[in-house]
Amino acid sequence: MTYDDIEIVQHIANVSWQHTYNGIIPEDVQQQFLNMAYSIPMLQKRMEKTNMLLAEIDGHVVGFAAFTKTDEDGDAELTAIYLLPEYQQLGIGTQLFEAGLELIQDAQQLFVYIECDNVNGRNFYEAKGFEFVEEFEELFQGYPLDTAQYVYYVKAPAFAG
Repeated sequence: MTYDDIEIVQHIANVSWQHTYNGIIPEDVQQQFLNMAYSIPMLQKRMEKTNMLLAEIDGHVVGFAAFTKTDEDGDAELTAIYLLPEYQQLGIGTQLFEAGLELIQDAQQLFVYIECDNVNGRNFYEAKGFEFVEEFEELFQGYPLDTAQYVYYVKAPAFAG
C-alpha cells in the first residue's frame, strides 16, 4: 500500500463494513469506527507500522489485508481482510491471507478478533485453520459487542521439556 491507495482503502473499508455489519452493528457506531480507524493519519501510521497488502484485479484495487509485525513473543495479528462484496467468494481473501503469512514467517501464532455474529468471517477463518480461543463481550465505540478470538499456528511451538 502507498499513500496513493488511501482513498480506495477507505472506500473498501466503508463498503465492506456496511455489507458485513448491517443489522449487527448500528450504522452510526460503524461510521465512528471507520472515521477513526481509516482516517488519513491512521492509515499513514498503519503503512509505517504494519503490513498492508492490496488485492488488484485488472488494475483495480478490490480488497486489502493488514497484519501487524511479529512481536517479541512471536505473536502477530490479522487486523483486517476486507473485500468489495462483488469480489468475495473468489479466493482473493485466501490469497491475501497467504501473502500475509509470507510476511510474518517469524511468527509463532497469528491472532484474529471477529464479531461473533459475522458468520461468513468466522467460517472463512475456521476454513483457513484458525482455532477458536474464546468469546468475550467488549465495548466497541461504546456499543456492547460479543467478540470471538481465534489463533492460527504459523509455526508449531517448540516442545519445552
